[in-house]
Amino acid sequence: MMKYKSQGVAKLYFTGAIALFVAQILFGLILGLQYVIGDFLFPEIPFNVARMVHTNTLIVWLLMGFMGATYYLVPEEAERELYAPWLAVAMFWIFLIAAGLTVAGYLLVPYAGLAKMTGNELLPTMGREFLEQPTITKIGIVVVALVFLFNVGMTILKGRKTVVSLILLIGLTGLAVLFLFAFYNPTNLVLDKFYWWWVVHLWVEGVWELIMASILAFVLIKTTGVDREVVEKWLYVIIAMALITGIIGTGHHYYWIGTPEYWQWWGSIFSALEPIPFFMMTVFAFNMVNRRRRNHPNKAAVLWALGTAVLAFLGAGVWGFLHTLSPVNFYTHGTQITAAHGHLAFFGAYVLINITMISYAWPLMHGREANSMRAQVWEMWSFWLMSVSMVFITLFLTGAGILQVYLQRFTDVPQQFMVVQEKLALFYWLRELAGLIFFIGLVVYVVSFFVAARDAKRPELSAEVTPASA
Repeated sequence: MMKYKSQGVAKLYFTGAIALFVAQILFGLILGLQYVIGDFLFPEIPFNVARMVHTNTLIVWLLMGFMGATYYLVPEEAERELYAPWLAVAMFWIFLIAAGLTVAGYLLVPYAGLAKMTGNELLPTMGREFLEQPTITKIGIVVVALVFLFNVGMTILKGRKTVVSLILLIGLTGLAVLFLFAFYNPTNLVLDKFYWWWVVHLWVEGVWELIMASILAFVLIKTTGVDREVVEKWLYVIIAMALITGIIGTGHHYYWIGTPEYWQWWGSIFSALEPIPFFMMTVFAFNMVNRRRRNHPNKAAVLWALGTAVLAFLGAGVWGFLHTLSPVNFYTHGTQITAAHGHLAFFGAYVLINITMISYAWPLMHGREANSMRAQVWEMWSFWLMSVSMVFITLFLTGAGILQVYLQRFTDVPQQFMVVQEKLALFYWLRELAGLIFFIGLVVYVVSFFVAARDAKRPELSAEVTPASA
């Protein structure tokens, strides 16, 4: 069972995260159909609204997953109960209700009306990609983040300090601080985009990498039994490379927005180095598993952990590098190649690390070290269905992007945007099919929880795994 009772608050966050994950993928399927059937669900759910819900729900459920992982991880690392469990529970409901009301606002009220209704004119922050949330929602996110950091920080301060928990705290603090730039909305478009990337890029290619690395390290320590000192040495090198390449690599977004020409060199060189920490994370994960001192009964959690390392390297590393050099980005910027990179990078790095932690912690929060093998087989099927289908989504979008670049930008006779889009329809249909298989994989994942709960009531199945130690 759990070592500390307060770790149980993570269950709320994990449940909320998975529910929002399902909603995100449903809206992704709607978006995919709207690419090929333009009036699908119009005017009830216009394309811009479906896209806002799809991307915003992604961000919220990932943050909710990070919070749940932190609330489970920190008490065990600090060797003490969470400072204020009741605060963690209260912040969960505030966060979930705010997210639900925001999505309802997107779906039920025209965006301009939502801006007026929520007092956006007092502090204008709406209208920017990924940061479409009403100002009042953004303020709520800041409050939740500050209370969360206070709770976690006090727990660490009063308990044992480890490299894993301190790196996690640095990443979470950076996440909260950088989000404040969502409130800076200059009228100059170049300045707006310059600082907009301080939230979007420095989250996903900066501080989120610290969060990912620390969670992955925690799970590998627990499932492999490798010495903590070995893991910590890897962590130091990985986060140093992630921060150096990620911070200066922000320049690959500055190529064509009106910034000085030197950003083409800085952005190209340092973003070309960004695959290195992801490759190191892959080597780290497999090295730890190969050096393991125990065969942990939770095979599914180990599979998710290894999948995180591999697909993060492919999505964030390889597909990021494909179009990061400025002479290449000149043609590919804003095409479906960008979408291909974004889908695999988010899935590999951040979706999978959240699922890894849930897979490891969920059985422990229910008094067993691992789920029955039958439930784990369901989990493993979900891993392969989601992972393989996401790879195909990426490949189909890459094919669409290459054709788009050639017909629209590279050829001597460039064609109009919508003419090109019609010629990409085959790729979009294939992407939609792969997305449907991904959704089936997600349903299988959800079913695995019910299989685990049912098997836990059957002694002959629950005896397959070792009971969790106190």
